Amino acid sequence: MKLKSFLTVLSLIFVAVFALSACSDEKTDTSETEGEKETIDVNKTGMPIVEDSLDLNFFAYKPAQNEDNDWNDILVWNHYKDMTNINVNWELISLDALEEKRNLALGGGQLPDAFYLSQIPNSDLLRYGQQEVFIPLNDLIEEHAPNLTKLMEEDPSIKKALTFPDGNIYSMPSLIEEDFLSLRLSARPWVNEKWLEELNMSIPETTGEFYDYLKAVKEMDPAGNGKTIPYGGTDIQELVQWMSGSFGVMNRGPSNGANIDVDPNDESKVRFYATSEEYKKMLEYLNKLYEEKLIDQSIFSIEWGQFLANASNNLYGSMIFYDPTELFGEEIGSQYNSLAALEGEDGHQQYNKISSPVWATSNLVITKENPSPEATVRWMDHFYSDEGAELYYMGVEGETFEVVDGEKKYMDHILNPEGDMTFEQSLAKQLTWLGSINGIIKSDYFQGGESAPQSMAAAEKIAPFATEEVWPRFTFTEEENKVLQSTGQDISKYAEEMRDKFITGKADLSEWDQYVETINSMNFDQFVEVYQQAYDRYKSE
Repeated sequence: MKLKSFLTVLSLIFVAVFALSACSDEKTDTSETEGEKETIDVNKTGMPIVEDSLDLNFFAYKPAQNEDNDWNDILVWNHYKDMTNINVNWELISLDALEEKRNLALGGGQLPDAFYLSQIPNSDLLRYGQQEVFIPLNDLIEEHAPNLTKLMEEDPSIKKALTFPDGNIYSMPSLIEEDFLSLRLSARPWVNEKWLEELNMSIPETTGEFYDYLKAVKEMDPAGNGKTIPYGGTDIQELVQWMSGSFGVMNRGPSNGANIDVDPNDESKVRFYATSEEYKKMLEYLNKLYEEKLIDQSIFSIEWGQFLANASNNLYGSMIFYDPTELFGEEIGSQYNSLAALEGEDGHQQYNKISSPVWATSNLVITKENPSPEATVRWMDHFYSDEGAELYYMGVEGETFEVVDGEKKYMDHILNPEGDMTFEQSLAKQLTWLGSINGIIKSDYFQGGESAPQSMAAAEKIAPFATEEVWPRFTFTEEENKVLQSTGQDISKYAEEMRDKFITGKADLSEWDQYVETINSMNFDQFVEVYQQAYDRYKSE
C-alpha cells in the first residue's frame, strides 16, 4: 500500500556519520553577541552536533495529516534528538492560523529560534532579513552545510532561487530531486484506455486527436444516461498548464506564475505570454472543448469530493490527476493510461507543467534570537543527505521500516494497522512528513503515489517532451515587490478572470484586442520590467 499522491512529501539527505572527534579543531565556537549569548561548541562533522544538550524553539506549520500527533514526543524527533543532542521544542501551528500567528511573532511578538515549514513568502524573507530579524546564512551554509552546498554546486538554480538582490541567503529550502520527474509533474494527464479500445482509437498524440477522442466519448456515452464526462478535473488550471506546451507558452514552467516565460524570439528577454497569439490559440481550442461540452461544465466550481465520486463511478474519459490505481482502486484505475505532450496545430509539443526542483525557499529560517545558528544549520543540513532522508521519511530500521530484497519498506504494523486505523494515521504516529516537503525528496526514499509503477511509467513517457529549463521563483527587491503586490496582482487577477471567460464563452474571443489593450493600460511596462530585472539578475548570478 502506498500513500495517496496529494499527501506527497519526503526528503533525501546525505550526512556521513563519522566518528566524533573531541579535538578542538573539529568544533566551532558560537560567538557571543553583546554578551547575551553563551558560547556553544559545535562539532563540524559527525554526530552529535553539540556535546552539551542544546534547546531550540521552533515555530512550525503542522499539516492536517499530523493533527493527532505531538512532535515533541514522536519517534522521528526523539531519535534525532538522541543523535544530535539538540532538543527542539515545537510550537505547532495549523494552516488556518499560520499566517496570523507568524505575522504576530514577526511583528513584535515572541520570536522563535527558527521558523520551520512556515511558508514565509520571499517578500517577508527579504523584509525581515534586511531588518536583521532573520540572519543571513551565506557563510553558515558554506561552513556548516556541506550537503546543501553540494546540491547547489550540482544545480546552480538552487542558489539563484535563494539569493536575494542584496546578495544574502535568508533560508534553507525544500527541494525535489531533479531526476524525480514523477513528483515534479504533480498531477498528470490520463486517458481511459478501455474506452479508447471500445472506440477503436489509439492514444491521442495531437490536440486534434484529443478533441476527436473526447467528442467520440461524448457520443458513445459509455457511462450511460448522458452521465459520461469526456474530460474532468479539479480545476481548469491543470488543463491550461498541460496544454501550454502544445501552444508554445509557459516555456519555463509554472513556478513564477504571473504568465511570464522567456521570449522565444529573444531568450534574453521575458515575455508576458497571456497576450500572445499562441495563448489566444490555446484559449480558442479550450473554448471549443468547453462549448461542445467536452470539458466538465462544473470544472470551475467542482468540490474535491464530487470529483473523487465521479472518478470512482468511472465517469471520466480523460483527466489530469495523480495515480488512478492508487486513488480509485485497481478496477477503475487500471483502465487509465497516461498521456504525454500533445502536438499542437503549429507543431509545438513540449511538456511545461513541471515544477522547479526548488519547491519552497523557506524550509528553515533562523532568527536573531537563535543561540547557535551554526548548530541549527547543521541540524537542517542533515535532511539534504541520504541518511537524513531515511530517518525523516522512513524512520528507524527495525521500528518503522525493514529492508526486503534490497528495498526499504514500511513494516507491516504501519502498512496494515489493527482496528479502524488507516495507514496514514499509523504512519503519523511515528513520522511527521505527511503534508509537507522537508530537505530534499528523492524517489529512493519516497513511497507515495508518485513512486507507484503507473505514475513512474507516466513520467517516463513524458520525459522526452519535458522542457529543458524550468525557472524557480525569482527574487525581487523591496521596490519591485511593491509593484508586484499592486500592479502585478491586478494584472494577474484580470488575466485569469478573462482566461476563464474566454474559455466558457462568457467573453467572446472577438474581444481579444480590447483585453490586450486593457492589460497594456495597467502599468504593464513597469510590471514586465520588474520581471526583466529579476531575470537579468538570475542569468548573471
